[in-house]
Amino acid sequence: MIALLDTDLDCPLATDGNIAIINLKSARLQSWSIFWQSPQRAGVAEYIVEQEQMMLQFLSDFAALDRLDALVERLVRNDLDPLRIALIQAQVASTKHHFSEARAHLQKIEAWGPLPPAAKRLLLSIDQACGNKLDAVLEIRQQMAAESERLEDLLPLGALLADLREFDEADGIYQKAFRSYQEVSPFALAWVCFQLGVLWGELVRETQPSRAEKWYRKAIDYVPDYVKARVHVSEIYLEQKMIGDAEAILTPALAFGDPQVDWRFSEVMIAQGKALDGKAYLESSARGFEVLLGKHLLAFADHGAEFYSGRGDDSHRAFELASVNLANRPTLRAFEQTYEAALCDGQVEAASDILSAARIRWGASHAFGKSLFADARD
Repeated sequence: MIALLDTDLDCPLATDGNIAIINLKSARLQSWSIFWQSPQRAGVAEYIVEQEQMMLQFLSDFAALDRLDALVERLVRNDLDPLRIALIQAQVASTKHHFSEARAHLQKIEAWGPLPPAAKRLLLSIDQACGNKLDAVLEIRQQMAAESERLEDLLPLGALLADLREFDEADGIYQKAFRSYQEVSPFALAWVCFQLGVLWGELVRETQPSRAEKWYRKAIDYVPDYVKARVHVSEIYLEQKMIGDAEAILTPALAFGDPQVDWRFSEVMIAQGKALDGKAYLESSARGFEVLLGKHLLAFADHGAEFYSGRGDDSHRAFELASVNLANRPTLRAFEQTYEAALCDGQVEAASDILSAARIRWGASHAFGKSLFADARD
C-alpha cells in the first residue's frame, strides 16, 4: 500500500509505514534464520547488519547492538573470508561508535589491496562522524551527490554541511533529497524529514520550533513508530507548554524501552502535577541510560551527557560522559557539549582547556565562527 501524507500533498508517496515496519521485522527474522543455518551464505550477514541498523535507528531497538556482536562472533568462529569479515566488523564497530576499532579493521582490508567501494564509503562516514579531514570529505561528498543525485549521497552531504554550520545549504540539499526521491521506502523519507527537524530545531543558533515540528511530524507520518522523532516533537511541545500534546505523542513510544522517552514522559507527569509518577519515570530513565552506558558507552555517551546535564541532575556525570564522547569523536559539537558540561560542573580550568583545544582544532574553520566558542573568553 502506498501512503500519502494528509498534511502536505507535495510530499513523495511511500509504502505505509506500519506495513513497512512489519515487513522489516519479518525480513530480519528470516535473515537470521538463514544465517544460523548457513553463515557463509553470500550477502546474508551484510543484509542483517543493514536491517539491525534500521531497527536501532527507527525503533530504538538497542538490543540490535548485542545481536550485531553475536553476528560478528559467529562469523569469526566459522573462519570465513577474512576480508568479508573485516568489513562487517568495521561496519558493526562504526555502528557502536567504536571508530578507532572500525579504522583498524579497514586497515586490515587495505593491507590486502585497494579498499572496495563499500569500505571507502564506510571510511568516509567515519571521517565525517569524527570531524576528520572534512574539507576532503566535503569535496568527495559533493562529487558523489552531483554524479548520482540519489538520496543515499545527498543525505550525508546535507549532514556534513550542517556540521559545517552551512545551514541554508544543508536545508537545500535535504529538500532536494526529499523531493526527488523516486522509490517508495518510508524509512529513507522519514530519515530526511528527521534530519530537517534536527537542523531547524537544534543545530541553528536561533532555532525555529514550528519549522522543526513540521518535519518531525512528517517523519512520524512516514514511520509512525519512529521513536526519536516522537521524542523530539515532545521536547518542542514541552517547551511550548503543550503538555497534553507532548503526552499524546510520547505515549505510543513508551513500549519501546528508550530511556529518552521515559525522561520526557517524566517531564509530562511533573507538568501535570503528578510528582510521584514523574519521579518513577525519571528513575526508570536513569536506569535505562546506565544499562546502555554500561554495555555500549561510546554509542550513548553524548545522550547520557545530555540527560545528566538536564533532568538527570548530575553535572559531574554529564561532564564525564561528554569527555568520553569528545575523546572518541572530537567534532565541534562534541567540544561545545563538553565545554558547557565543564562550566556547569564548576570546572573552569577544564573548560578553558577545552576552549583552547577547540581553537586549535577548529579555530580556522568557518563553522567555528558560528559556534558558541565565537564569543567565548578564556
